[in-house]
Amino acid sequence: MSTTTTTGLRELNLVCVGVADTDRAIEFYVDKLGLEKRRDVPFGGKYRWVEVYLPTGTTGIALAPPPPGQDVTPALTGISLAADDIDATHAELRARGVDVDEEVSRMGDPIPPMFWFRDADGNTLMVVEVAER
Repeated sequence: MSTTTTTGLRELNLVCVGVADTDRAIEFYVDKLGLEKRRDVPFGGKYRWVEVYLPTGTTGIALAPPPPGQDVTPALTGISLAADDIDATHAELRARGVDVDEEVSRMGDPIPPMFWFRDADGNTLMVVEVAER
């Protein structure tokens, strides 16, 4: 079985989230969400390339500065994080001061329970309850 597409693509490596303040973003993603920082290197003179991952994850989130001359605009990132117990995760993130939705959304089958939260720059991510595979 081939490990690449016909175009040579083989895996989802990183997703980028625009952040205005890298240190504030690291504090949020590492201290509040519990992700681990695996890369933090300077580039382009005044920028930093930072990658954070779930402890067992292979797809990371790059905390990226905006392009030169542009501001960070909060975005609906499309990033979905999995949790075994959505209610416990919702309560824990709320206790850590994360801007989470007021309650878990329960739309019924086949849509799993989920909630959205916002990072320090207002970017929106989602947590979805996913049974272990």
